[in-house]
Parts: sequence; C-alpha cells; structure tokens
Amino acid sequence: MGIFSSNSYGDSMHYGEAFALWSYLMGTKDMVTSCQTLMNHTGDADLFKVLEDIMQEAQREEAEVEQLLKEHGVSLPPSPAEKPYSDLESIPVGARFNDSEIAGAISKSVAASLVACSQAMAQCTREDIGMLFGQYHTNKAQISTRLLRLNKDKGWLVMPPIHDHIPQTVTV
Repeated sequence: MGIFSSNSYGDSMHYGEAFALWSYLMGTKDMVTSCQTLMNHTGDADLFKVLEDIMQEAQREEAEVEQLLKEHGVSLPPSPAEKPYSDLESIPVGARFNDSEIAGAISKSVAASLVACSQAMAQCTREDIGMLFGQYHTNKAQISTRLLRLNKDKGWLVMPPIHDHIPQTVTV
C-alpha cells in the first residue's frame, strides 16, 4: 500500500514517527517507575488510585508501542528497574514527598505527555500511528481532568494570581 492510502498499517515509518514513538516509549517507561515511587510516598487513597490508574495505562501503552517498534526493527530504549513496594511509615518525614507535591508533579508530567502526543499526531503521515497518539492524548486528557478535580477537592491546587484589573479606555 502507498504512503497516502487510507490504511497505512504495515507501511514504513518515517524518522519522525519512529523517533516520536521511541521518545514516547522512553517517557512512558519513566512514568511507570515514577508512579511506583510516588505510590510509596502517598498517604491519600484517592491520589494512590489515580497513580495506580496512570501506571496501568502507561504499562498498556508501553506494551503497544514496544510491539510497534519491534515490528519495524527499531531498537527499544532501556527500561528502568521496577521500584519495590515500601511502607510509607518507613520513609522519614523529611525525605518523603507530600501529597500536594505528588499531585503537582504528576499533573505536570501528564501535561507534558499531552503536548508530546499532540506533536506526534501533527507529524504523522501514517494514520494508524496518528490515531494511536490520538487515543493516548484522549486518555491523558481524561486523567488530567481527574487530577484537576482531585487537586481542587483536596485543596492542593495553587492558583495563579487573578488578574481582574481592566484598564480604563482613554478617549480623545
């Protein structure tokens, strides 16, 4: 099939698509280990559940992207070691991340993933890869909304200054 046909599965990837997938896979692997670490630090059950859901989604995405890269002969990025379970109370208070820090850090990571998915979708010529990133983008948007609600509900959202000053219009 040609590169501009409606079904591009099985066609070659261009370098941008291969690099977008490879980079996304590396970030996804990092997200899994980050969630494993942060789950050890949180004492909030709702935040733990969101981290668990993010980690499970990242593991699913990791498997899909790895398979696609393998099928096209692209070497995979290294996998970090899995983080062991740790009891929250065994982490000294001064060395522990607090729940608002965890929620902020994971929100920032999800936002960066949204941007990565958008950029990848924009450069794809293969519709299947573009749609894959579109699916991941939708999943990240849903998680982002959950995180926003959690941050608001728990009082962790740090609001930027409100700009309500409207300059007076000068008429001459």
